[in-house]
Amino acid sequence: MGKKLLEKASLVIAPRRPLLASTTATTRDTGTKPKTAIGAMAQFTDRQSAAIQEASRLKEQLREFEGSLPAKRLDPQKVVRSKWANRHELSFVDAEFEALKADILAQGGTVQPIKVRPLNDGSDRYEVIFGHRRHQACLELGLPVLALVEELDDTSLFVEMDRENRQRKDLRPYEVGLMYAKALDHGLFPSARKLAEAVGIDLSQLGKSLALARLPTDVLEAFASPLELQYRWVSDLVGAIQKDPERVLAVAKELQAHSPKLPAADIFKRLTEGGGTVPPPSSAKREEQLDGKAGQKGKLSYNARKRSIRIDLENIEPARFAEAKAMIAKFLA
Repeated sequence: MGKKLLEKASLVIAPRRPLLASTTATTRDTGTKPKTAIGAMAQFTDRQSAAIQEASRLKEQLREFEGSLPAKRLDPQKVVRSKWANRHELSFVDAEFEALKADILAQGGTVQPIKVRPLNDGSDRYEVIFGHRRHQACLELGLPVLALVEELDDTSLFVEMDRENRQRKDLRPYEVGLMYAKALDHGLFPSARKLAEAVGIDLSQLGKSLALARLPTDVLEAFASPLELQYRWVSDLVGAIQKDPERVLAVAKELQAHSPKLPAADIFKRLTEGGGTVPPPSSAKREEQLDGKAGQKGKLSYNARKRSIRIDLENIEPARFAEAKAMIAKFLA
């Protein structure tokens, strides 16, 4: 029996324990075979106990990674933007984006992974869940992008994208509003209230975001970039438009032509406080009559909202047509 125990003990591979003061421990760690069956049994039990402890320790380490997703490097050409993408094109050309690109280039690629989901279209392509700017940077630099891959439905994708963006705090108010407006317009959520509940924001905050995204195009284009818009301006802008839409739109069109563009705060002030040179509503439309020496008559009609001038001339000699044409051409030059 002692011989059989000895054979079993010699088959067990386990980490060796530190040397102990006792003669028995010395025998176990020197690699020499014990001379008795009792010694072999002690060696077998000792090694088995160490192996069990090691297995337990490894299980504890693996438990820390439970539920985590493996990261893999992907060809950025095979990754597309999400249909719920919230990044405005101007966010890919600003100084912050250039700094991000420089950092990724210096690191030889992304250190912090983006997150994607496989496209269920039979291809080997992926759709960005979050990390659109990091993906774009790798695309422009020709570097692989580090990505976590997970299967998600549209609603889960949207909620996770929103949560990640709000944690990073680098998404602009207009971009947030655009994302929420797109989700509602495409029926991803049945109502604004349901959307607010899903992403965990206050309904009034959602209302501000949507109001920014749905400002008239002329108002948005009055600014150098819609990314300059701020939440605290929403109430005044919407109020001014509701009170006098013709005046606000007229001012906005005038500001669009300003070169260079005024600072965002100045534009906001002009839109909401009546700044600029556009006539007030009472004189938005003007007409003037002109009389000539030989019975000629002229009428000028000006529409500030449409920014148009209409000229009507009566009792004009045919020979003066070319003269009138030349004067208007000079005026328009």
